[in-house]
Amino acid sequence: MNNVQVHDKEFEILLENDSINKRIRLIGIQLNVDYENRCPVFIGVLNGSFLFMADLIKEIDIACEIGFIRVASYHGTESVGEIKEAFGLPTDLKDRDVIIVEDIVDTGQTLKYILAKVQQQEPASVTVCSLLFKPAALKEPIAELNYVGFEIPNDFVVGYGLDYNGLGRNLKDIYRAV
Repeated sequence: MNNVQVHDKEFEILLENDSINKRIRLIGIQLNVDYENRCPVFIGVLNGSFLFMADLIKEIDIACEIGFIRVASYHGTESVGEIKEAFGLPTDLKDRDVIIVEDIVDTGQTLKYILAKVQQQEPASVTVCSLLFKPAALKEPIAELNYVGFEIPNDFVVGYGLDYNGLGRNLKDIYRAV
């Protein structure tokens, strides 16, 4: 595998697309079992989760609905801790089972913000499904984080929906900065 260049940074392979797809299949199977005879609402967090969400939904064979929320808390390679909501949640989540789909959970600040917004609508249940999780970066535990594709080191990553200043989302593998 060759390294890739995105903007001024060089990245090396961390997770190959084949491994990502196998893990997503397993998460999909688990969600199908856990939500059998229910109709969850999947809420993808844009922009990063769009590829993960699309591939995950293809593995879901139970009745479900799909929505998106867009938030931003990153600038360059650092989480700036300031959250700007660009467009919001579905407004009909009362008594629904909600599955928030994230590309990555690192500090957890963005996710805490989203969870608070979802809880205001009094859903029946809320769970989080994230492709990547950086335990070393997490500021405080997130009880709702029940489905994780891969735990990774606290490295800056790009590819498979994750970007570096807008670029790299289209890479089919996930790379880490070298």
